[in-house]
Amino acid sequence: MTSQDLYRIRDFVPDFDTIAAEFAERSRQLSARSKLMADIRYGARDREVLDVILPDNLKAGAPLHVFVHGGYWRSGEKENYRLVAAPVLEAGGIAAIVEYDLMPGQRLQVLVDQVRRSVVWLQNHAADFRADPLKMTVSGHSAGAHLASFLAAIAPGETERPVLPVLQEMLLVSGIYDLSEIPDSFLRDEAKMTPAEAAAWSPLTANQLPSPRRIIAFGAEETSPFHEQALALSKKLSIDDSAVQLMSTPGFNHMSVVLDLADPFGRLGGLVVEMISRG
Repeated sequence: MTSQDLYRIRDFVPDFDTIAAEFAERSRQLSARSKLMADIRYGARDREVLDVILPDNLKAGAPLHVFVHGGYWRSGEKENYRLVAAPVLEAGGIAAIVEYDLMPGQRLQVLVDQVRRSVVWLQNHAADFRADPLKMTVSGHSAGAHLASFLAAIAPGETERPVLPVLQEMLLVSGIYDLSEIPDSFLRDEAKMTPAEAAAWSPLTANQLPSPRRIIAFGAEETSPFHEQALALSKKLSIDDSAVQLMSTPGFNHMSVVLDLADPFGRLGGLVVEMISRG
């Protein structure tokens, strides 16, 4: 680590709280005007719930897009990330926002398992929402991109192949793919990630499966670890013969990139629209 913690986003985004408040307000507005099915249970734990948001023009066999929120594994509420459903709804798709437990109350392995189970549950129950289970795509931001990556990857210590969903595409935004520096970062006391967990659950050392197609995106104004790790993961996927695209979004930082993801006419939001349309 440098003397300045490159993972501490607040130090590099002066309007951090303003942007976070905009997440919440835009999510509240979208919730008020949308067909929302909140807190659908996919497991027995308190936070093993998800939201499904339906488009006004819902048609049978609609594509289903799942979003995994960030928060450095130790914070975040799905209710404040419903804004990212806007491009999905614009394209006539169904949006799902999944919730999971937080560190340090639960260990990282639990979080990975919950995200996997939530998406598998959605695939198995897609017909309940008039969705096509074979038209599933996923996006994730920050720690959510890390967790979502394991929907198509097997960690080094996993001796048995986990149950994974069948996905068409994934959009991983501003993810952390090498966790080795996290235990000594500012998150030391907040997440309490151990070096063993970091080694066991780093996507860069995982067995990345050849499908689905991945888009690895990051904000051009983010700190160097997010640039370097996005590049490293895209190279690893390319070597493993996986379909992958690396994308930098000019003018966006680690927080504002979510606003672009939530904009149907933004660069990332437009990609979501395209993913839904291809479905």
